[in-house]
Amino acid sequence: MRIDTPHPFFVFEILVQLQHSGDKTMPMSKAKKEQEVQDMRDLFGKSGVIVVAHYSGLSVPQIEDLRGRLREQGATFKVTKNTLAKLALKGTEYEGISDLLSGPTGVAVSEDPIAAAKIANDFAKDNDKLVIVGGAMGPTVLDAKGVQRLAKMPSLDELRGTLIGLLQAPATKIARVLQAPAQQMVGVTKAYGEKS
Repeated sequence: MRIDTPHPFFVFEILVQLQHSGDKTMPMSKAKKEQEVQDMRDLFGKSGVIVVAHYSGLSVPQIEDLRGRLREQGATFKVTKNTLAKLALKGTEYEGISDLLSGPTGVAVSEDPIAAAKIANDFAKDNDKLVIVGGAMGPTVLDAKGVQRLAKMPSLDELRGTLIGLLQAPATKIARVLQAPAQQMVGVTKAYGEKS
């Protein structure tokens, strides 16, 4: 019995189609996995907060919208392979969130400890397909309600503005107090001059 082997061009054509079809059957190489783990570890190392969310049912344009909103505030949203993300978290201060990584998971990350939580929470209010399952701020693991409470806090930029306002207020008051006697002196001198 003779078995015909497919023509090499035919096999090549099938491989090309699989690569371009988005089929996830092609395994990631070990080197690529190691690079992905290192990239995530670097990202987590620079983070002030990590928000873990399930994104099942979100369309590509919706995910891109979320990424755009986060990018405007210096934050990132990354769809993760849970096994690789757990490896990246190992030995970091965020290792406690490893249990949250199951199912179709994405992480919102920012250096500002409020930005990623605020934007992801606001986005989840409008899109019920994004479900925040928890996160972490440093070694402190947060549940979904903890992320919501964090999202209600003012961002670093808002806090900086408030602080600058508070610092400028006393300086303005001091300037007014110092100018008041001079203004009063001018007023008295002017009134005295008008009497004469």
